[in-house]
Amino acid sequence: MSTETPAASAVGEAVRSLHLVDHHVHGALRDDTDRATLETLLTESDRPIPGWMTQFDSQLGFAIRRWCSPVLGLEPHASAEDYCARRAELGTAEVTRRLLGGSGVGHYLLETGFRGDEILDVPEMVRATGVPVDEVVRLETVAEELAATGITAADFPRRYPQVLTDRTVHAVGLKSVVAYRHGFDFDPVRPAEAAVVRAAADWLRRAETTGDPRVDDPVLLRFLLWSGIDRGLPLQLHTGYGDPDLRLDRCDPLLLTPWLKLIEPHGTDVLLLHCYPYQREAGYLAQAFPHVYFDVGLGINYTGARSDAVIAESLELAPFAKVLFSSDAWGPPELHHLGALLWRRGMERALGRWVADGDWSGADAVRVTRMAGRDNARRVYRLDTTEVGETPG
Repeated sequence: MSTETPAASAVGEAVRSLHLVDHHVHGALRDDTDRATLETLLTESDRPIPGWMTQFDSQLGFAIRRWCSPVLGLEPHASAEDYCARRAELGTAEVTRRLLGGSGVGHYLLETGFRGDEILDVPEMVRATGVPVDEVVRLETVAEELAATGITAADFPRRYPQVLTDRTVHAVGLKSVVAYRHGFDFDPVRPAEAAVVRAAADWLRRAETTGDPRVDDPVLLRFLLWSGIDRGLPLQLHTGYGDPDLRLDRCDPLLLTPWLKLIEPHGTDVLLLHCYPYQREAGYLAQAFPHVYFDVGLGINYTGARSDAVIAESLELAPFAKVLFSSDAWGPPELHHLGALLWRRGMERALGRWVADGDWSGADAVRVTRMAGRDNARRVYRLDTTEVGETPG
């Protein structure tokens, strides 16, 4: 059945015009980059790209050539060679201005804990986009920065929560990468202080010897998570798909169930990020637990033309008040632009079809679009209710 009914058309207009809140994103690239480097940023693999292939021959690569080319003044489906040449001609600042400006995002929540020297920080993203940008602080990064101050193991359990509070005075949320550092199959119980001190002693000794402060001890990771729960800000968890630094089989969010039950009385909201290919499992958790939310951020860009299926699956089981939008873009502004564009397209296709089939009313579809794309994030993170360029209401 065709989706071109007046009600479905109204849904499409609402989806396209909505000023989104990207509740988990990183900065755009600060410096110019050549094609070879750009291609390494268009994959979650950390391995060298074989000489016999190109990352432009992927769902993401095709989406860039289709949707980003016109924003840079090229025809849709421009060749990878023409696209990269045009990108170099314009320069990173102009490419960023066009792609972020054309995304329709009205508010960014910027996670700043990963390779921050290569990307725009909060003030720079404000200048590049002209819209509000708030910070999300990574728990592990705060610990690693504290290690560089000469903290002792005995002082770590006391000082870390204090430093975290100071570091997040102006932040709207927290983030953990425990999925990368260990996986979700951790002991859910808050670790005893003596165990934290012992683990911190080993960690600090290793950091001093190697010069690498990376936190990956499961006792310390649990301590950081529980410190985040105590801080009370919304806590984001990378879930599912990512680079080979993680074990995908240990990133199934269902493994978090014992911990989610333990922290529920504390009242801290947990936001499962990306979730692919576990979006249905995340939807179950969002239905089962009042403090659990989720998105399908990272999976949207990398599934490209198939992202509409992933987005539709995110709307199967969870209450619509528990679903959010994110791009998880890091680096190339193409990812910021496509994250928003493909999410809008997937929502319009799914909701428009349900309206045309008579399963949903047009008014309900518009309301759900606003909930998932903007209002749920505003509520969870306690954001201002009016974004730049938007009419209240």
